[in-house]
Order: sequence, then C-alpha cells, then structure tokens
Amino acid sequence: MQENNTLSILWTNDNIITSEKMVFMYGINAKRNDWWKEVTIIVWGAPVKLVSENVEIQALINEAQLEGVNITACKACSDQLGVTEILEGLNIEVKYWGEPLTRILKSKETLITI
Repeated sequence: MQENNTLSILWTNDNIITSEKMVFMYGINAKRNDWWKEVTIIVWGAPVKLVSENVEIQALINEAQLEGVNITACKACSDQLGVTEILEGLNIEVKYWGEPLTRILKSKETLITI
C-alpha cells in the first residue's frame, strides 16, 4: 500500500496566534523535517486580507516558501477583498479553489482545516 505523502492545510482563520503557532509552525516544520513530501497552505477567506496587511505573516510566508511549502490563495476571496495583486506580489499562487478543494476532499489526500 502506497503511503499518502501530500498534506494540504486549508487556512480560513485569521487569528494571528493560530496562524503563527499552527498553520506556519506545523507547515514549515512538516516540510523542513520531511514529515510530508509535499505541503500546501491554501489561504481562503479572511486570511487573504491578513496576509496582505501583516508583515509578520508575510515573513512567515516567505520562510515557508524558502522551505518548499506551496502557498496558494483563493482568487474569488482575494478579488472580493481587493488584495489579489498584493498576494501575487508575495509570490503566492492565486487561483479559484472550489474544484481543487473538492478533488482533495473526495480523494485520500490529507487535509487539515484551520
């Protein structure tokens, strides 16, 4: 039986402490320590605005990217909140996530929702 080695973290909570102490602490360490081969943080909802405004969170995103964590954001959310260009300027992939999230949910991939 082949082991699932892909982790997606669906980040929907804009609480800074939760963002720092769970989303990024686990996401970065999971990649850094090879707990997962592929780690993706999906920024969805309120966190898109937090990312656009908070330099500490932006630094954590940069650190995660340097470790090889994929950072991607919901385009519908970022468009509605007027921050798409800011996110793209932070080298965050911005795309519509409805169908890809549905695929993850229907598959055997691992998803943590925060």
